[in-house]
Amino acid sequence: MLRLMACLLLSIFAIGHSVSGARDGDDFDYYVLSLSWSPSWCALEGDRRKSPQCDDGKDFGFTLHGLWPQYEKGWPSFCPTPHRNPSRRLTAEMADIMGTSGLAWHQWDKHGRCSGLSAAEYFAVSRTAYDRVTRPEIFRRLLKPVDMKAGVVEEAFLAANPDLTPDMITVTCQRSHFQEVRICLTRELEPRECGLDVRRDCSRVVNFPPIR
Repeated sequence: MLRLMACLLLSIFAIGHSVSGARDGDDFDYYVLSLSWSPSWCALEGDRRKSPQCDDGKDFGFTLHGLWPQYEKGWPSFCPTPHRNPSRRLTAEMADIMGTSGLAWHQWDKHGRCSGLSAAEYFAVSRTAYDRVTRPEIFRRLLKPVDMKAGVVEEAFLAANPDLTPDMITVTCQRSHFQEVRICLTRELEPRECGLDVRRDCSRVVNFPPIR
């Protein structure tokens, strides 16, 4: 019985210690800034969901998928936080770069809670990170779908952002489409090397659809 009580107390202490660590906002090493090519997302998922992000004339190119706290290996998610959830007004204000307020809410819920920031602070930092990256204009000029190696997109970002090096950026694809550019940043939003689990470039030929 005494042994059982001791194990129970140790378990409670471990759980309490874990929650406390997650709440202090210091339990991550760097950020991953994820930029999604909106036409690809619409072709793969958004059209089926009837997302307003994919309405004709929305003119979305590279949108902010999210700013993700990251460990050197792995990442936290759905962390406990003392901060309030964002208001509808706050998430709606992010739709201009994220596509929808629903995505803004989801990113706060899954990733923003792990930043140690309030929702307003997290969205402000996310917008600053998004604005600091030059998104190559050439991709907005495409008139029809193009099949190309996903690495071409990485090369264009490297050319447009001289502070980046190949180990600070990765590109992903989903099924037959180009998907995202992911850039690793310090907690001060300066470029840095990505962890090995982030550096998984897509190297195959994929479809890159144009803005509608």
